[in-house]
Amino acid sequence: MTISRRTLIKATGITAASVAAPLKLAYGQSAEFTFKYANNQPPQHPMNVRAKEAVEAIRKETNGRMDIQLFPSNQLGSDTDTLSQLRSGGVEMFNLSGLILSTLVTPAALNGLGFAFPNYDTVWKAMDGDVGAYIRAQIAKANLVALEKIWDNGFRQTTTSTKPINTPADFEGFKIRVPVSPMWTSMFKAFGSSPISINASEMYTALQTKVADGQENPFAVISNFKLYEVQKYCSLTNHMWDGFWTLINRRAWDRLPPDVRDIVAKHINAAAVKERADVAANEATLQKDLTAKGIVFNSPNTAPFRDKLRSAGFYAEWKGKFGDEAWAVMEKYTGKLG
Repeated sequence: MTISRRTLIKATGITAASVAAPLKLAYGQSAEFTFKYANNQPPQHPMNVRAKEAVEAIRKETNGRMDIQLFPSNQLGSDTDTLSQLRSGGVEMFNLSGLILSTLVTPAALNGLGFAFPNYDTVWKAMDGDVGAYIRAQIAKANLVALEKIWDNGFRQTTTSTKPINTPADFEGFKIRVPVSPMWTSMFKAFGSSPISINASEMYTALQTKVADGQENPFAVISNFKLYEVQKYCSLTNHMWDGFWTLINRRAWDRLPPDVRDIVAKHINAAAVKERADVAANEATLQKDLTAKGIVFNSPNTAPFRDKLRSAGFYAEWKGKFGDEAWAVMEKYTGKLG
């Protein structure tokens, strides 16, 4: 039986737009090397804008020898599915959150430790320095390559429908939606909150129906999910920072000649640095937009929150999970945590 392209698209639910999504440029010859490059962000996100520029530059500098096809918006499957494909070689490149990667490489969540980084200056010193190098070395043990520069996924802020969060006591008994992840759960339990693990797709409904009174996410998620419709306050807690590592299948990477590897790494790393600046600019704009939509912002002093996590044993718990070596590297940048 012959199956038409139209029938296949209808049966699988794949849209015509997603079938045509990968970017291709013609250079008068077939590519010697072809990679699929996936991520979970929409095409208009700075990650994809800068990644698209990078893959075009790579094609040009390699004279068409290296063809990287970009697949945004989880087109190749969920993060978990795509990570499996990356490990098997079905996908060659993938931008993935360190907090999600930690399901495979535990130390990849190190940078997401609650109230560890006070600002972006500290983040970039750590992630472009010894913390990033340590995490990449652990990723390498999983037979994956992580490029040097991590992309920005932003600091996470706390929104609520009931009250602003000004002190650790405001978290006591608070019903907060968190991702399905042990680090989030343990951190908010340390504050005496009632964390509820809910997938992002169900977050709006959970807030609307008061299953949860608040949630925590970067500005872009608060805006894109229209949480301003069901939340009133946004407290700039900056309680966790996460980024996206560019991960590459080790076998696929080793097949590339050294000069091609150098070109790919150069342009993807440069794109990540540009994306960081883009995200910073977008944050300022998004805060203004959210204010216009009725969100009330406040800026709590975060030192008492770190003190509370220390006294509650949160840092001791995660030091045990990450190990002494990882902890020592982290404290070089954050100061004493616990």
